[in-house]
Amino acid sequence: MDRSRAECLVNVVDVEATCWAGSQPPGEVSEIIEIGLTVVDLRAGERLARHRILVKPARSMVSEFCTELTGLAQHEVEHGVTFAEACRLLAAEHRASARPWASWGDYDRHQFTEQCQATGTPYPFGRSHTNAKAAFTEAYGLRKRPGMARALEIAGRRLEGRHHRGEDDAWNIAALVLYLGERGAWPAAAEHPA
Repeated sequence: MDRSRAECLVNVVDVEATCWAGSQPPGEVSEIIEIGLTVVDLRAGERLARHRILVKPARSMVSEFCTELTGLAQHEVEHGVTFAEACRLLAAEHRASARPWASWGDYDRHQFTEQCQATGTPYPFGRSHTNAKAAFTEAYGLRKRPGMARALEIAGRRLEGRHHRGEDDAWNIAALVLYLGERGAWPAAAEHPA
C-alpha cells in the first residue's frame, strides 16, 4: 500500500463491555468483552475490512441483561483473549498506535483509558481520535447528539447487523464516517493524551 493511501486510513472502533440492568454486583467492574474494528479509506470512500476481537473479562461476568443487549454470553467470551492480548493485537495487527481512529462518542476511548490504567496495560492507540458522534451532530446542526441508530436514520442509511454488537456497530459507524467524508464534514482528528 502506498504512503498516500495509508495516510487516508482510519480505524473505526466500537466496544461492548460488561453491563447490568441495575447497579453492578459487588467486586465487579465494567470490562471490554468485544472490540469491533472497521478500517475505512477516506479518500476512496470505502470500508476495507472488518474485525472482531472477543475479550475474556477478568473481574466481571456477563449478565443476563448484557447478553440480551449484545447477544454475547459468558460461555462465548470465555474463549476470548485477555485484555492485554487484545491491546497487543490492536497495536500489532491493526496499526492502532499509528493510524487515526474514531468512535461514536467518547465512551470507547474512556473505557480503553480506564481499563489500561486499571490493568497496567499499555494504551494501544495513538493520540489521534475523532468523536464521530460530535462530528455528525455539528454537520447536521443538531442540538442533541443522536445515538448511532438514529444517526443512520437521519443520514438515510439502514442499520446493518445487530445493534450493540461491536463488530456490526463499528461497520455502521464506518458508514457514517464515510458519509460525513462525502459531505466534506469529516474533521481532522483531535489529539488526546494517552
